[in-house]
Amino acid sequence: MPTIYIGYDPKEDISYRVLRHSILKHTKGEYNIIPLSQPDLRRSGLYRRAGKELDGRIVDYFDKKPFSSEFSFTRFLVPFLNQYSGLALYMDCDMFLRTDIRKLFGEYGGRNDYAVQVVQHIYKPEFSIKMDNQVQEIYPRKNWSSFVLWNCSHEAHLRLTVDDVNTKNGSWLHGFGWLHNNEIGRLSPRWNWLDGHSMDEDPYNVHFTSGGPAFANWKPSRFFDAEMAEEWKELRQEVLFIEALDGTVGEK
Repeated sequence: MPTIYIGYDPKEDISYRVLRHSILKHTKGEYNIIPLSQPDLRRSGLYRRAGKELDGRIVDYFDKKPFSSEFSFTRFLVPFLNQYSGLALYMDCDMFLRTDIRKLFGEYGGRNDYAVQVVQHIYKPEFSIKMDNQVQEIYPRKNWSSFVLWNCSHEAHLRLTVDDVNTKNGSWLHGFGWLHNNEIGRLSPRWNWLDGHSMDEDPYNVHFTSGGPAFANWKPSRFFDAEMAEEWKELRQEVLFIEALDGTVGEK
C-alpha cells in the first residue's frame, strides 16, 4: 500500500488537516497517510538535529542557517521510514490536492530507474522573509523537495545515511546531493503548482509556498492564486464541519 508522508509542524496544524482531507476527498482506494511528527522521530532515535533561537528564528547548529519549519529536514527520512521498500510520496503541509492521487502513482510509479521524481522548478522567490517571519533561503533546486515521489527501493538511497540527514547542510539535502542527475526524474508541473510562480492554470496539487490563506496577513499576488485560496478555504470549512460532527477536532 503506497504511503503518503506529510511534513507536520504544530503551528501549521490546520494546513495539515486540510491537506489530509483533500487527499481523502479525491482519492479512491486505501493509502497510509502519516504526519512526520518531529517529537515522534526524536523518540525513535532517527532525528537528532538541534538548533538555537536567534532573533525569533531557529538556526541549525550544523549549517548555521535558519530553518522555517519542523519538517525542513525530517522529509529526508522517508526511505528509512519506508524500510527501503516500495513507493512513498512526501508532501509539504501547505498544499492541497485537487485530483485522485492514483493518477500520480499510476503514471509515474513504474519508473524504477529513478530514485526520486519531482517537479523541477526554476524558482527564485521575490521576498527574503516568509509570512511567518521566517527567512526565505535561496538554494539550487528550491522547492524540488516539497513534493517528492520516492522510489524507496532504489539502491541510490543507500548513499544517504541517517547521520547525513542529521548533519548535512540543508542545501545538500534539499538539492538531493546524494543522487546523480540521471537518478532524478521529472513530474508534470501540475503536481507542484506554486502560487505566484507557476503558470499552468489547472493544477493537480496546489502549493502555497508564499504562505497562503492559513496566514491572516497573506494576500494573493494573482487572480488565479486568489481562486485557489478560496478552494482551500472551502476545504477548511469542510474539515471543521466534519471534525465538529465526529468530535475529532485537531486529531492527526
